[in-house]
Amino acid sequence: MLVLGIETSCDDTCAAVVRDGREILSNVIASQDHLHEKFGGVVPEIACRKHVESLQPTIREALERAGVCLQDIEGIAVTNRPGLIGALITGVSAAKAMALALEVPVAGVHHLESHIWANFLAEPELAFPFVSLIVSGGHTDLALARAPGDYTLLARTADDAAGECFDKSARALGLGWPGGPAVDRLAREGDAGKARFPRARVGDGLDFSFSGLKTAVVRYLQARPEDVTLADVAAGLQEAIVDVLVTNTLRAAEACGVEWVAVGGGVAANSLLKQRMRQRCEERGLRLAIPPPRLCTDNAAMVAAAGHWRLEAGLDDGLELDAFATEPLATVPPAA
Repeated sequence: MLVLGIETSCDDTCAAVVRDGREILSNVIASQDHLHEKFGGVVPEIACRKHVESLQPTIREALERAGVCLQDIEGIAVTNRPGLIGALITGVSAAKAMALALEVPVAGVHHLESHIWANFLAEPELAFPFVSLIVSGGHTDLALARAPGDYTLLARTADDAAGECFDKSARALGLGWPGGPAVDRLAREGDAGKARFPRARVGDGLDFSFSGLKTAVVRYLQARPEDVTLADVAAGLQEAIVDVLVTNTLRAAEACGVEWVAVGGGVAANSLLKQRMRQRCEERGLRLAIPPPRLCTDNAAMVAAAGHWRLEAGLDDGLELDAFATEPLATVPPAA
């Protein structure tokens, strides 16, 4: 089945064509970073207006790169929750219009579910059940994936997401936006041992908390010793975030008794997180799936992969499909 994927949950306008849920024929991302950089973060109104302008050209490019025409598409998958509501409506409206015109089914996809399915595009051997860490600018969640559509939320952040902590700390470091990649680059020149930061724990559970870490970085910079460089601070910050992410994920994998650990979301592109997660999984005898950077950040190939199993099962959200700014992953309806 040829599925057209559409992703407009935040600031990137994305379209992709995926065959049978696994083979990426095209994956086009129209970035808006240059528009939001001067504001230090995504401005919803600007993002929504740019989606309206960019979506149709992005879809055309995805079809051209895939070497197919619109009439070849057999189903459409579109992110419809959660995200910036205006941005989501743009993508959902386009998907429903195309589905009506082509007389093909359309599937609404939960954004976090699509990050889980990005791992299947990168790791063909990945099999249910597995523990999935979904870590980005807006989310830091741990989920047990038992089967397509069967997800149990094990933990989430009590405040800031890990990517948000990276971005806000990067601003304090004078690194600009987006902050995650900038901190990653600078941290390679630093010594994490010179600038140690706290690891927050939320009771005895697996939930995350990064708001205090962001505050600790700001206060440390105000009284930073002369022999500690900004690179050292970046390294210490990165170490603190990665340590908690890896530790809690492996605790979850052990508690659930799974063979596989999967990591998705923009922060999954962080070099230290990949290195540390791979090392710790090998020590525990766990298998690890982490997509390449292009499949970690928001993209439409993962949306098409996540929607494929619903479309193949004959599920069609039709013209009743709506968009929602918030919705927990656990509410994703299972396969029939």
